[in-house]
Amino acid sequence: MRVLAAMSGGVDSAVAAARAVEAGHEVVGVHLALSRMPGTLRTGSRGCCTIEDSMDAQRAAKKLGIPFYVWDFSERFKQDVVDDFLAEYQAGRTPNPCMRCNERIKFAALLERALALDFDALCTGHYATVSQDSEGNYELHRSLAMAKDQSYVLGVLTQDQLKHSYFPLGATASKDLVRAEAAQRGLTVANKPDSYDICFIPEGDTREWLREFVQSEPGKIIDQSGEVVGEHDGHVGFTIGQRKGLRLGRPAKDGKPRYVLEIRPKTKEVVVGPEDALAISELAGSRFSWCGKEPENQMDFFDCEVQVRAHAESVPAKAAVVNQELVIRVDQPLFGVAPGQTAVLYQGTRVLGQTTIDRTATEAALNV
Repeated sequence: MRVLAAMSGGVDSAVAAARAVEAGHEVVGVHLALSRMPGTLRTGSRGCCTIEDSMDAQRAAKKLGIPFYVWDFSERFKQDVVDDFLAEYQAGRTPNPCMRCNERIKFAALLERALALDFDALCTGHYATVSQDSEGNYELHRSLAMAKDQSYVLGVLTQDQLKHSYFPLGATASKDLVRAEAAQRGLTVANKPDSYDICFIPEGDTREWLREFVQSEPGKIIDQSGEVVGEHDGHVGFTIGQRKGLRLGRPAKDGKPRYVLEIRPKTKEVVVGPEDALAISELAGSRFSWCGKEPENQMDFFDCEVQVRAHAESVPAKAAVVNQELVIRVDQPLFGVAPGQTAVLYQGTRVLGQTTIDRTATEAALNV
């Protein structure tokens, strides 16, 4: 099998590529140059895809004895990930850029090019597993390394994409085993720290970074009754569920903390209220997709679990397609769920699909 190995410069993708070579595949390594923005040296970046990362990937490929290339996807990345991120925040939503990167860059643009060049599969260092059911349908499942499981950010993959996806680390029980294997193989990235935060925000301060790119005017902070309780210098950067940094001029009558409940870009208002107003019982989105075979009778509510953050626990729920929306009703309320986040559905270890959340509703609102 001809395999294109996406090599980020980290230990996971290096070991994944090594395993692909060891399995007897014809492997070619590629590193994606995603950013032309300042601050892409690791001394000023806490994400991935830095200049140093490309050199680490090249050294790993050389050690493995495979061809290595750097492909410039920076313009596509800017349009499909960075610009989308900015537009979502401008609209008062909370986007997930890693989800968009996997959807539009790694498993759309990159896989498309790989197939055009006659590769059979795209290999990455994601912790997840692809399998087939009795009918030959491809399925995505959680990794055995539950602490590192990355099936959530892969929930956007389609049946055709799963067919050409290769995740050699999915059956590995822990990250420590991967690091030990890297050291045994003589890979210099064996002890390299994991990347974290958003790769295109060099200092890790999302709100400060957004100020440079998104126009946001001062406005009022109001409570649920519409009473003004403070002022802000721009709605961009506020997130649903935020408690700190609100700088409220008037304490709540009950003396309890207040949280961001809603962001209204058109009126420049940020709405705050008590924690129990964050308890969401229903969420829905029109931009949904199925990961593998579509559920039968999807117009009727079926049992599943839902996960709304990459490192959150999944919770019991019921879901159905209603009026061209994927509607999800949780058995127990979720707190701090914001439009723009991604909800991924599971049945056991299997990923069923995902939706970008357009709206949420509390139990009280549903019973009105």
